[in-house]
Amino acid sequence: MHLLSLTAPLRDAGFTFVPAAAMQAALQAYGYADWDGFARSWNDLGLDTYMADGGRYRRRRHAAFAVSAAAIERKPHQPHYQSRDYNPLNGGLERWFEPIRDDIGRHPVLHAVLRLGREVFDRLTPEATRPTAWHVEVHQFRVEARAGQPGLPTPEGMHRDGVDWVLVLLVRRHNVASGTTTILDLARHPVGQFVLEAALDTALVDDSRVFHGVTPIEPLRADEPGYRDVLVVTFRR
Repeated sequence: MHLLSLTAPLRDAGFTFVPAAAMQAALQAYGYADWDGFARSWNDLGLDTYMADGGRYRRRRHAAFAVSAAAIERKPHQPHYQSRDYNPLNGGLERWFEPIRDDIGRHPVLHAVLRLGREVFDRLTPEATRPTAWHVEVHQFRVEARAGQPGLPTPEGMHRDGVDWVLVLLVRRHNVASGTTTILDLARHPVGQFVLEAALDTALVDDSRVFHGVTPIEPLRADEPGYRDVLVVTFRR
């Protein structure tokens, strides 16, 4: 898959939806392998205890990397921080999440995503402001839903993350309805809407140009819990 098919719509519109087949084809060139082993690690996430809404519907792990053309280097474990300007619900404090497991931090799927992201975002960043190495934060999220208790993928609502670029890749949906991604321009006019439905469906977002948010998920079958697993990767200069 030619990178132009990823970079052109992202450059023109500030976001793009990449269907699963196209994303897998793109990742193959960067060492993509063992998807099943990667996806299984979402069964081993810790509870997010920082939810200001009191919710206990989100599980996650977190890690930071320096990503350059030459190397992917994991940084010492550190907190995730967003100002209240970007996250009015949970921002304004250092949030320490359980670290991504070492085997997942080295996994060929994750490294393929990081290499692909770096190449796409390098191409869209002017040379004068392009970093030698990006500061990259990686989040494994599971949002759970039960009968009468919807899960909120973006409890802060429509938002920006305070970074340069955002990549959201669907890992798995199980017994859930909705979870629609909406994109707004800076005037908060709707400019896009789609559902990450198949494993590897991906959204790429220029965080300086658009807001994004996801509608609550609810279980399709009331007698069984549902969940939505995603990988979120942010790139910052």
